[in-house]
Amino acid sequence: MYDKTVRRRRAVLGLLVVSSLILLTVYFGESRGGALHSVQRGLLAVVSPIQEGASRALKPVTNLFGWVGDTVSAKGDLKDTRRERDAWRRQAIRNEAAVAENAQLRGLLGLDQSPKDLTPYRPVTARVNGQSPTLWYARIFIDKGTNDGIRDGMPVLGSDGTDEGTGLIGKVETAGSGFSVVTLITDASVEVTAINVQNTTSGVVAPKAGNPRDLILKYTSKDDKVAKGDTIVTAGTTSSRPDLDSPYPPDLPIGRVTRVDEPGSEAQQVHLKPFVDLRHVQFVQVLTKKVDHNRR
Repeated sequence: MYDKTVRRRRAVLGLLVVSSLILLTVYFGESRGGALHSVQRGLLAVVSPIQEGASRALKPVTNLFGWVGDTVSAKGDLKDTRRERDAWRRQAIRNEAAVAENAQLRGLLGLDQSPKDLTPYRPVTARVNGQSPTLWYARIFIDKGTNDGIRDGMPVLGSDGTDEGTGLIGKVETAGSGFSVVTLITDASVEVTAINVQNTTSGVVAPKAGNPRDLILKYTSKDDKVAKGDTIVTAGTTSSRPDLDSPYPPDLPIGRVTRVDEPGSEAQQVHLKPFVDLRHVQFVQVLTKKVDHNRR
């Protein structure tokens, strides 16, 4: 029974193939006005309206699928674009941070190459890794300490990355094995003996009461000539007594005079702005050794 069915199907298939070949031969052999061409035109006339109607009926569906596909593809492209944008943004931020760090390190390098050679003072470069949460930024924290030769009271230099933004910023308050706390010159506990480069007028630099960001050169007299734009630097040790050593070597830049109130009187007050913007310091140098008791 199974063999008969198979033979029957094969015979039908062979008959269909032969019939198709005969029809194709006749179709391509007859003229355009032949019977088979007429049958083809009749079938197309019947089928075409049905095909066109089906196409119109299905067009919203095909459009919907196309819109969904385009939307999914667009969302994928948008996601990739956002990912690339975020990657470029992160890279740009890293580049900006690197530029800022390089500027500050160049500022510190400029101190090393200044007319006053700091090499004998054994400077140790450290990174700022925190600051006190106060309005005045009175303290910063650095990542070097006693393991690197840093001790309490040592002077600290810094740079904010600008052309003139390099100089004394404070002193070490507390040194641990791998960290140190630096008290800045804007803190009321810090006073630095200083002189005016232009005429050697001397005084003590300290923050103004109630406004630590405004430094004052105290103890000048009415005969001391100080003018706007004068440069103020550390005075170093001026006494011959070894017990009166200054913690600050001479000629470290501190700031520039911004104005003088009541000049030429006993009440004159000299205001100066630090060379370094203390809010933007990322690297510092700690001078770990005194040279000749820091005398001038």
